[in-house]
Amino acid sequence: MPSWTEPFTGLSPRTFGKLVTQLRREGADAPGRGRPWKLPLEDRVLLVAAYWRTNLTLRQLASLFGV
Repeated sequence: MPSWTEPFTGLSPRTFGKLVTQLRREGADAPGRGRPWKLPLEDRVLLVAAYWRTNLTLRQLASLFGV
């Protein structure tokens, strides 16, 4: 989904990559309790950014991301 990064987040792919790297360093991708995530960290960050930036509903975003 690299082509979705800029339109959905307003961030350049490089800046988005730095954000994901920082989140990974802080342990956002560490396994936790409960059900494992279906989406990789990059897609989860993209989903949250798209939710905040666009006027799409969670149902619309879920169909875009296949969850």
